Amino acid sequence: MPTAADVPLLYEALQRIHVFPGMLGSLDCTHWEWAACPTAWKGQHHRGDHDGPTLMLQAVTSQDKWIWHAYFGMAGANNDIAVLVSSNLFDDVINGVVPDTSFYANDMEYKYGYYLTDGIYPEWATLVKTLLRPDDEKRFYFKKKQESARKYIERAFGVLKKRWSIIAQPSRILEKSKIRNIMYMCIILHNMILEESGRAFYGESYDESNQPTNPILTYAVKEAIRAKIQARNTHHNLRADLTEHLWFYREQGGVDEDDEL
Repeated sequence: MPTAADVPLLYEALQRIHVFPGMLGSLDCTHWEWAACPTAWKGQHHRGDHDGPTLMLQAVTSQDKWIWHAYFGMAGANNDIAVLVSSNLFDDVINGVVPDTSFYANDMEYKYGYYLTDGIYPEWATLVKTLLRPDDEKRFYFKKKQESARKYIERAFGVLKKRWSIIAQPSRILEKSKIRNIMYMCIILHNMILEESGRAFYGESYDESNQPTNPILTYAVKEAIRAKIQARNTHHNLRADLTEHLWFYREQGGVDEDDEL
C-alpha cells in the first residue's frame, strides 16, 4: 500500500492527469477461470455471467497501472461487494497505521483518500461511484470524468492477462494455495516491469526502519473509524464537492488529459 512518501506523489499525478483531488486509484474485481475446480465446489465458484467456476481478484491500480493492492481467492459466485467486505483493503485504516491521506475538495477537508468504483459498490466515504442519471451539465461532466479515470483498473487487468498467459487461460491446478501464489507472483512481476521500465510514478520510499507503528486502539475506536469509512452522507457530500471542483476547473480554462482526448 502507499507509504507516507507515495501518497503526495499519487495525489499530485492523479490530480494533474484527471483533476480528482484525494484519489488513490481505481478499484474493481476480475475472475480467473478454474478448470480443475472439484465437482463438489463448482456451485459456490460458478456465477451465471461466466462459463464455469472462477476465483476472484480484487485490485487497486493507479494511472500508471501499478497494482497497489491485491486480494485473491474468493469463490466466483460472490459479487464485488462480498469481496470488498472480506478483503483487507481498509484494515490498515481501521488499525490506524496508514499515512495521512487527508485532502481538500471544493474547499472542504476530507480525512481519507478514496478509490473510484463502478455502480455495484456501496456508498462509502472512501469509494466514489459514478452518477447513474445525471440531470444537468455539471453532473454529466462528473460522470464522464469519473468513468474516464476509472478505466485504468480495466486496462491493468487486460495488461496483466496479456502479459502472463497462465492467468489468461483456465487454471488446471487443483490446489487453491498454488493458484493464489501464481496470481500474486504475476502481479509482483508486473509491478517490477513497470519499475524497471521507468513508467511507475511511485516513490522509492520503502524503508523497514521507518514504518508506522501499530497503535493500540480499542474496539470502540476501530468501530468509529469503520463507521467513518462507510459513512453514506460523506460519500454524497464528497461526490457533490468533486462535481463542483471539476466544474470549477473546467470553467477556469483548465485542460487535462481526458479533455484533450
